Amino acid sequence: MSTPTPFLIRMGIFLIIIAIGVFLIYPTLMDAFLANAVINGVILGVLVIGIVHAFRTVAGLFAETNWIQRFRLSFENGYQHTEAAPRLMASAATLLTKRSERGQLHISAGGMQTILDGVGARLDESRETGRYMVGLLVFLGLLGTFWGLLDTVQTVGGVISSLDLASDNVAGAFENLKQGLQTPLSGMGTAFSSSLFGLAGSLILGFLALQAGQAQNRFYNEL
Repeated sequence: MSTPTPFLIRMGIFLIIIAIGVFLIYPTLMDAFLANAVINGVILGVLVIGIVHAFRTVAGLFAETNWIQRFRLSFENGYQHTEAAPRLMASAATLLTKRSERGQLHISAGGMQTILDGVGARLDESRETGRYMVGLLVFLGLLGTFWGLLDTVQTVGGVISSLDLASDNVAGAFENLKQGLQTPLSGMGTAFSSSLFGLAGSLILGFLALQAGQAQNRFYNEL
């Protein structure tokens, strides 16, 4: 069985490219981050967790493929394989060990389908976790957007209601208007910065989840 090394290399190269892009526009990104540090910090935290999960998912396939290879070698060389099976192959280890003890690894179609169903269910669990984190990033971005827009609408209403054009001091009224619009503009910064980080994070995590899914599919097909 082949190892998931090519998928890890692609994921690493992709993150390096992203890191270079972040370095080139760091001042602009920092200004956008500070516009809503709370939600943007949560978004970055979810992104980091998702990245770790994607790499852990792919790296975990090394243990699965190595166990299968060692189990095959033990059967071919006539000695008992006593190493504990990793998570994906745990349900199949008992069946395979009993068959190997009898010196015959022939498995019926129903038994093989049971093994594959168990492995497939565990693969689906990790895929669902990755998909949920991608959706969570989009949700957090939209949450920050609506939060900022709500603050903008409320403050704009307050500025308009306090505007007094009945007096002769029109210049003073417009000066007050200009000062009053600073808060609504800050709310717009909150809204669009959250959208920026949420959508960018979902794009990054979506690519990593895609690579992890392809690595899992290849492992399942080879198994």
